[in-house]
Amino acid sequence: MTHSLVCPETLSRVSSVLNRNTRQFGKKHLFDQDEETCWNSDQGPSQWVILEFPQRVRVSQLQIQFQGGFSSRRGCLEGSQGSEALSKIVDFYPEDNNSLQTFPVPAAEVDRLKVTFENATDFFGRVVIYHLRVLGEKV
Repeated sequence: MTHSLVCPETLSRVSSVLNRNTRQFGKKHLFDQDEETCWNSDQGPSQWVILEFPQRVRVSQLQIQFQGGFSSRRGCLEGSQGSEALSKIVDFYPEDNNSLQTFPVPAAEVDRLKVTFENATDFFGRVVIYHLRVLGEKV
């Protein structure tokens, strides 16, 4: 059964936060299920989110809701187990809109994920995400 793999024990890191204002735009807003809050990156050539799960998981889908005008044209999902180096799982190609987008993931068992957002639609390279969901099952 597929369900959200992000739990309170999941550790997360992000590449940047707009004006370092973590209270208003921090990483916690990626997972709070609140339609009014978002993670807003600062400018840069690419942005990323790293998730470290408390146990091994089998990822099957990635769901992302961007703010139109602040999405990326290309994304890369990487994963690893234990202290292994990250390796590429799949590239995905978001649309520049406000819809919740779902991307299938080839079955990957990991305890660490990195989602990289490249080629931002914003001139300055900022990315705004309202929801980031990693779906699958615990192993």
